[in-house]
Amino acid sequence: MGHSKTRYLVTGAAGFIGARFVESCNKKKIDLISVDRLSHFETRTDHSGLDVGTRVDRDLFVDKDATSVRSTLKELSGDLPISAVIHLGAITDTRESDPERLKRYNLQYSKTLCSYCALEGIPFIYASSAATYGEGELGYSDSEEAIPRLVPLNLYGKSKQDFDLWILENERNSALVPPHWTGFKFFNVYGYGEGHKGFMSSVVLHAYEQILKRGDVKLFKSHREGIADGLQKRDFVYVQDVVDVLHFAIEHPIRRGIFNLGSGHARSFLDLARAVFKAMNCQEKIFFIDTPLSIRDKYQYFTEAPMQKLRQAGFQASFTSLEEGVTDYVRKLKSKLT
Repeated sequence: MGHSKTRYLVTGAAGFIGARFVESCNKKKIDLISVDRLSHFETRTDHSGLDVGTRVDRDLFVDKDATSVRSTLKELSGDLPISAVIHLGAITDTRESDPERLKRYNLQYSKTLCSYCALEGIPFIYASSAATYGEGELGYSDSEEAIPRLVPLNLYGKSKQDFDLWILENERNSALVPPHWTGFKFFNVYGYGEGHKGFMSSVVLHAYEQILKRGDVKLFKSHREGIADGLQKRDFVYVQDVVDVLHFAIEHPIRRGIFNLGSGHARSFLDLARAVFKAMNCQEKIFFIDTPLSIRDKYQYFTEAPMQKLRQAGFQASFTSLEEGVTDYVRKLKSKLT
């Protein structure tokens, strides 16, 4: 990658957010060690053209302790040491039902990398999740006092919650923690490069593909009194904004803490669908279908990230509006079709 003076270790580098972060590092001329399942680097065509630097299979780090990770990375990094770890690698499927698998890849893996950063004295930036908020019955405050009371709805959310609690406990007990560490509770991230996620990809991509195929979009009906069909709301955040915040956390740097990362504005699924139709220059045709019984009782009708804490930490850039983000995303999707 040329004559960079900076090198980051990025996990989940062949994932959705990870690949966009890699792309931003290419622009900033930052050298990389990219960790993921090696096959993902080959099979995910959305990422072709990115310079991922040194590729490392994630299983080289899973089930290892911080000391052995340290010696492995010393060999890999040579004369240019790693200056920060951006840990985005995890099992992100909210339907994952194997607690041992989640413990291994979401909790233990994170503990090892965090401990490595503490040994090396370098920043550790990691992905938590808004899934830790469960149904939102306690609100969406990223105050650390609230974290122990949160009740995630699924094992994925619990695995993210368990690590948040672990790092806070370590810090409280004056155990070894990195000099700078930041966790981000990602809300509904959307943007280019999520095609491999299939069912778990954003509603923006599902809407785009439905319009291409059939000319219409199907949204879930509301099954709650007082909320009209399509007016269920989420905090949709554009992936480019997420990437900008991750760089800010390293470069600023944020000293410590767990922060919300959304746009700060809840928007309806109807708004989203209309934005996709407009970006594709197609006539609106929206149908409402019953929310499947299997998820109906756990379906969230509103999420919104209070963003004051991140603002107080110094991040002042404005977030991309849903309409701007969808337009940019659709433009990228269309450019891949030609």
